[in-house]
Amino acid sequence: MADNLTILLVEDDPNVLHACEQALRIDNLPAICVESAELALQQLTPDYPGIIVSDIWLPGKSGMDLLHEVQQLDPELPVILMTGHGDVRLAVQAMKEGAHDFLEKPFMPETLVDIARRALEKRALVLEVRALRRQLSDRNSIEGRIIGRSPGMARVRQRVTDLAPTQANVLIEGETGTGKELIARCLHDASPRRNGNFVALNCGGLPESLFESEIFGHESGAFTGAAKRRIGKIEHANGGTLFLDEIENMPIPLQIKLLRVLQERSLERLGSNQAIPVDFRLVAATKENLRTLSDSGRFRADLFYRLSVAKLDLPPLRERREDVALLFENFLLQASATYGRPAPQISPAKLRQLIAYDWPGNVRELRNVAERCVLGIESDAPPFCDQASAEDGLSLPQAMDTVERAMILEAMRRNDGNLTLASEALQIPKNTLRDKIRKLDLGHEVKKG
Repeated sequence: MADNLTILLVEDDPNVLHACEQALRIDNLPAICVESAELALQQLTPDYPGIIVSDIWLPGKSGMDLLHEVQQLDPELPVILMTGHGDVRLAVQAMKEGAHDFLEKPFMPETLVDIARRALEKRALVLEVRALRRQLSDRNSIEGRIIGRSPGMARVRQRVTDLAPTQANVLIEGETGTGKELIARCLHDASPRRNGNFVALNCGGLPESLFESEIFGHESGAFTGAAKRRIGKIEHANGGTLFLDEIENMPIPLQIKLLRVLQERSLERLGSNQAIPVDFRLVAATKENLRTLSDSGRFRADLFYRLSVAKLDLPPLRERREDVALLFENFLLQASATYGRPAPQISPAKLRQLIAYDWPGNVRELRNVAERCVLGIESDAPPFCDQASAEDGLSLPQAMDTVERAMILEAMRRNDGNLTLASEALQIPKNTLRDKIRKLDLGHEVKKG
């Protein structure tokens, strides 16, 4: 996100202004140039997508005046002040009053670029957290419920948006803990059937002897112990959505019956010969590859094709590490509200551990860790296992390097070391990826193709 931010340069000396702009642009940092604080203030909004680099001495309002007005507008908007040699004391005072940093003239271009980059990274994190909190305030939106800025989750959100208004059956594939039921609920809540029931059934949690009665219902006296009529899950979902999780565990005989219901749009309760019309949308989920199971005869091929009119694949958390920080912030806020305790601040060292961890339990495991953090329950289990004490002093740039390192290594691994494919997956130019690998000293960890 920092790559999409802008630097607002405020300097009345055209030579200095041009030199600063050139230094930033050489390093691919976009800049907007103005000659006064008044013009700068016209550009600003509370969520201004960038930072400010300003001279202290300006015609009209000074850089200090600009700092004070920015503090009123958005206290988290970084302001970097440029000073002359005799103004260091004033710059120190500005730091006490909220300036992000200062540059003493004359300064090297590399110094300006380095300070600006760190400020941009800080601003990016602030804006991401704000965007997440806005999403949390609108829990009914797809963006507020399916959280993540990775390309994989962007595709999932778009797919849900496209499929929700339709009547198509949907098959959701993903590992345990990736959020399959959440996606199913989003499909229901954004559909014309939102006022009907959302009925969920885990096919792996029922003994086979009870399965048929649970899903199709039964009449009184249909079998021993059936004292009264029972409405099954399919009938209860009439007008709404039926979600069958772990459908790979559904017994083959019941797969045949379910297929008939999908074809005929009617069912018969156990112990009855009366056909009952049903109108429901089916969303199924599996942690297995149903095509492989159907090819081997362990799942009905005809039911597989009926279920997979539209497929939706959920990526595991280890393949979208860039979403870990956002998700963790979300779960901390939720747990804080649930337990009535403040959300703790997570150090860069712990953030690095969260991002580096492989999350075999996926999003469900991440939520569990967030809840333990809010409750103050210490654990020596992953992801917060013992690490070198040197990590405790990580700076923000080092933490951001950790994020980049994890994403680059994962992209290279998934693409067998192919630099071109990895750069496409990361949505950055190939030369940029090569430079980042060199900068982060990853040459010995990746096999480049």
